Amino acid sequence: MTYFEFRDQLKRARLTVREFASLVKMNENSITNYSQKGVVPSHLAVIALLMGEMADHQIEFRDIIDQMEIKQKKPRGAPIKFGMSHAKPALQG
Repeated sequence: MTYFEFRDQLKRARLTVREFASLVKMNENSITNYSQKGVVPSHLAVIALLMGEMADHQIEFRDIIDQMEIKQKKPRGAPIKFGMSHAKPALQG
């Protein structure tokens, strides 16, 4: 699904990208970054399509998703902490 089609599905679902990101516990920037690639991953496309269909049929999905215990994804590329706590002391001669 193209990012443009993805945005259309969110409009059908009456959601902004920010609201979608909040519902699925993702960082908004992670989603908007797909606009540069031009396509969204299939799992996000399926979710957006189903939300759009449910909204068209007046099925409330927000409360259902809010009840799920979705864990916030940890950001990739987090800085690595370098420290001396695990280093062995240097030999002194």
